[in-house]
Amino acid sequence: MPNKVFTFYRDGFRSMVVGRTLWKVILIKLFLIFAVLKVFFFSTNLHTAFHTDTERANYVLGNLTRLPAAR
Repeated sequence: MPNKVFTFYRDGFRSMVVGRTLWKVILIKLFLIFAVLKVFFFSTNLHTAFHTDTERANYVLGNLTRLPAAR
């Protein structure tokens, strides 16, 4: 059964023409999106502000469980 599923998808991807190009575009876009997010939004301040994993975990847990400020 798994062999039939694998050959089904393998043959389907081999016969694609436009789909193969679209998958390449999708993968390039995903790579760029995650690269930009990593560089600009996920800063490394946790590694510079805290020295141990326990301190980092407590900081993140405190921020995740904190109630938002009332408006």
